[in-house]
Amino acid sequence: MSDLAERETMEFDVVIVGAGPAGLAAAIRLKQLASAKDKEVSVVVLEKGSEVGAHILSGAVIDPVALDQLIPDWRDQDAPLNTEVTEDRFYYVTETGGVRLPNIFMPPLMSNHGCYTGSLGSLCKWLAEQAEALGVEVYPGISVTEAIVGANGAIEGVITGDLGVARDGSHKDNYTPGMALLGKYTFLAEGARGSLSKQLIAKFALDKDSGPQKFGIGLKELWEIPAEKHKPGLVQHTMGWPLDDKTGGGSFLYHFGDNLVSVGFVVHLDYANPYLDPFKEFQRSKLHPRIREHLEGGKRIAYGARALTEGGWQAIPELAFPGGALIGCAAGFMNVPRIKGSHNAMLSGMMAAEAAFAAIEAGRAHDTLEAYPQAVAASSMAKELKKVRNVKPLWSRFGTRLGVMLGGIDMWLNTVFPFLGHTLKHRKPDYATLEKASAVKPIDYPKPDNALTFDILSSVFLSNTNHDEDEPVHLKLADPSIPIAENLPEYAEPAQRYCPAAVYEVVEEAGGPRFQINAQNCVHCKTCDVKDPAQNINWVPPEGGDGPNYANM
Repeated sequence: MSDLAERETMEFDVVIVGAGPAGLAAAIRLKQLASAKDKEVSVVVLEKGSEVGAHILSGAVIDPVALDQLIPDWRDQDAPLNTEVTEDRFYYVTETGGVRLPNIFMPPLMSNHGCYTGSLGSLCKWLAEQAEALGVEVYPGISVTEAIVGANGAIEGVITGDLGVARDGSHKDNYTPGMALLGKYTFLAEGARGSLSKQLIAKFALDKDSGPQKFGIGLKELWEIPAEKHKPGLVQHTMGWPLDDKTGGGSFLYHFGDNLVSVGFVVHLDYANPYLDPFKEFQRSKLHPRIREHLEGGKRIAYGARALTEGGWQAIPELAFPGGALIGCAAGFMNVPRIKGSHNAMLSGMMAAEAAFAAIEAGRAHDTLEAYPQAVAASSMAKELKKVRNVKPLWSRFGTRLGVMLGGIDMWLNTVFPFLGHTLKHRKPDYATLEKASAVKPIDYPKPDNALTFDILSSVFLSNTNHDEDEPVHLKLADPSIPIAENLPEYAEPAQRYCPAAVYEVVEEAGGPRFQINAQNCVHCKTCDVKDPAQNINWVPPEGGDGPNYANM
């Protein structure tokens, strides 16, 4: 724990790290509960993005079940979510063709009827406004670097990142030490592979009884297309090409708003071929007739990428620990076959808020909120996730064609017979799935045409990413020799390819290859923290406000 005597200190009832759907839903629910009982509860939300929504990236097709519970009249309050799903298409595709899978064969929970397409970032901005109207203090541009651990081992708050630190660690003229924010309870709502969540999961061994968490990388572009091609509410998903059958993932394409289309691609991070490049897989996926017909004549206006949790029910760690809780994708509530998690993130935040409010009302602090995991276990969210718990393991073991078919059968069986209890375990963490480079062939990717497909640096430009070049590199190597000495000969250094922002390069020089980190390119996706085969890369927060500045993503 850092020396608190040197730091400015603020005290709250609840400190929330992350202004995504989980953190904001928790903050709103706490204030609603306090208002209903004419009580005062102080709540602060800390967000590392330059503004709320700047680091939010999602498809997104949003199930409104949580929003309906949290703010029942949201449809009458100008919420930026007004494109209801009108058509739902799912294809298995080959390089030039494919087949549409009949909706009638899909389990009921796969239907997007009643859901909305839109921007999760815009929705989070709106939720932050609702939270502030209730008295929540929301502070963007604030990185959180460590937890405050009390004498009894409980979490008592967090410390924000220092400002004005030079690349060599010296203090610049504008140096300001981070603040200590103390709370009776601390909620971690950082999203997938959050840096503080990672620390505390390890500290409290929260994953000792769960399987390894599984991840994917989601890449997304926002396009503006001609009005005559726009079909508001059209939702389309594909699987198959360009990935081989052993590699999980697929594309998504959603029409929403004013002539806008979200198009993206997900690659499961348990892929085996070290030459696979998720960014280039995404680019060539747009060449398929089922996707290019929507984009031709349009203009790409934004790009981004983010890791997502895919482990499902059996990979959820213990949710509560002394003084705090994991909520949202920090815990991993995404429904993989539905490709949806924001509704469950919000529900988890609301349940954690209810447990914390009851504890504060009873005069408690810094204990374990046992009521929160109990509420989750009895919730509709648990029922939803249990129905799909075997889909990801089946897909990983049997590939796309057979694995998805078996997963569909398993979903139907768990829908009709919800008492079925068999749960498949995940066999390996994602960093342990790569084959040696010598055992596979490099993948020949087409060159960008700058009409539908693009290079990586022009894409990063559209993410509006920015980092001060004179600040410490936030991508920490435990052993700087490993990328060249081990990863390069064994795996052709996959960081050059799995990163969707060209952060990592192997530069050939007269004295031999050199590993270069272009930290200023980082879009904070966390893929390197997940996939590095040596687990040598540790992603830590840079200065608050750095990173991407997504708009309408």
